[in-house]
Amino acid sequence: MDRPFAYSNKEFEAVRQKIRQLTGINLADSKDSMVYSRLSRRLRALGHQSFQQYLAFLDTNKAETEHFINALTTNLTSFFREAHHFDALASFLETHPESLTIWCAASSSGEEPYSIAMTCAEARGSLKHNITILASDIDSKMLDRATAGVYPLAQVEKLSLARRKQFFHKGKGANAGQARVIPELRHAVRFFQQNLLHNHYKVKAGVDIIFCRNVMIYFDKPTQEVILKRMLALLKPNGWYIAGHSENFSHLAHLMRPMGKTIYQVV
Repeated sequence: MDRPFAYSNKEFEAVRQKIRQLTGINLADSKDSMVYSRLSRRLRALGHQSFQQYLAFLDTNKAETEHFINALTTNLTSFFREAHHFDALASFLETHPESLTIWCAASSSGEEPYSIAMTCAEARGSLKHNITILASDIDSKMLDRATAGVYPLAQVEKLSLARRKQFFHKGKGANAGQARVIPELRHAVRFFQQNLLHNHYKVKAGVDIIFCRNVMIYFDKPTQEVILKRMLALLKPNGWYIAGHSENFSHLAHLMRPMGKTIYQVV
């Protein structure tokens, strides 16, 4: 593959060290080509001649840090992904009619928190309910997309007809081929930026359910424990922590116990 910028294991290791320092993310050896592809765009945009020059610039320019993190974070999501979690959520809501708080800790482009919001609206029988839905992500660009709530029509058409009619407006004219989440559902979710590695979380204790799916796989085990301790401390007694299908926390049995298909409670 033709690479106009010099790139060896030395540059890859420097990038890995930097992203881990900033976010706790542990990039696998297999991510070396992804790193080159994504960061070379930043080098071109900024006019840098080498990765060393870019990394030196990164150390002295805080604004570029956000672009660096955005470039290297992975955002794979869809509406009602791992559908059994939303079935479990609906059952939880049936037995908990009181006011609740749900935090989606890796909201990406918004499909997951909007799936949570749709489930809440269906379970409560109204778009106006007593459930607070918080949604955070480290990637500022993804948060902008999530807040806008605009998606390709092909993606939305995978939902049932009833959900499409109730929760989306189909674009026309210049917006043909797209659909937008209705305002009532968009306003039901509060989006904000959150780095899970930071000591301070913008979420208060007393959360009923945390969705944090397929996120911990990007951290090594010691970092997983640090982050999970902070997150679990925010849950109410008997609250739920919902993980992804690819995550296993058997090494953290002293913190959390399984109670279903990748659903946990605090020990």
